[in-house]
Amino acid sequence: MINAAIFASGEGTNAENLFQYFLNDARIKFKVVVTNKPDAGIVARAERFKKNVHFVSKSAMENYTDQLIEFLKVENIDLIILAGFLLKIPEKFVQAFPNKIINIHPSLLPKYGGKGMHGMHVHEAVIANKESESGITVHFVNEEYDKGEIILQAKCVVEPNDTAEILSKKIRQLEFDHFPKAVERFL
Repeated sequence: MINAAIFASGEGTNAENLFQYFLNDARIKFKVVVTNKPDAGIVARAERFKKNVHFVSKSAMENYTDQLIEFLKVENIDLIILAGFLLKIPEKFVQAFPNKIINIHPSLLPKYGGKGMHGMHVHEAVIANKESESGITVHFVNEEYDKGEIILQAKCVVEPNDTAEILSKKIRQLEFDHFPKAVERFL
């Protein structure tokens, strides 16, 4: 069995989708949810699924990386899933969990990746550049933002009259449909 931790900063809809998808799957157990925002929606969603929630500040992520790594190792975490976690993962952390940290990104990387490119910022850029398609990328995390090896990509058409909000809904559906499949590939 794979013991997984989910790191999230927002509403936690992707995390909830994973909890639901793997609810009766003996291959994976979501042991820990880590968030940097104690008032984020992920907290209530994790509690509904009876998951342990831990808060880690930006400062703690940067200055107490060894303690966080030790905590996850004590919990026997085999896989870390970033589901909308907005803090940069320190290099030391990546080295402690090589090819065991996966992230979902709301674009077809390498386009629209990097620092500051998350959520609506990505969708607005895609619309502003009149792209004909967009999508999601699930990838391994390495020392650079959004540059790790790609596990899975899924695409959608961007219609000429789409707004960032419309595109956001299309991307959300791709996330719900494909993120669990990417996790299954890891399993």
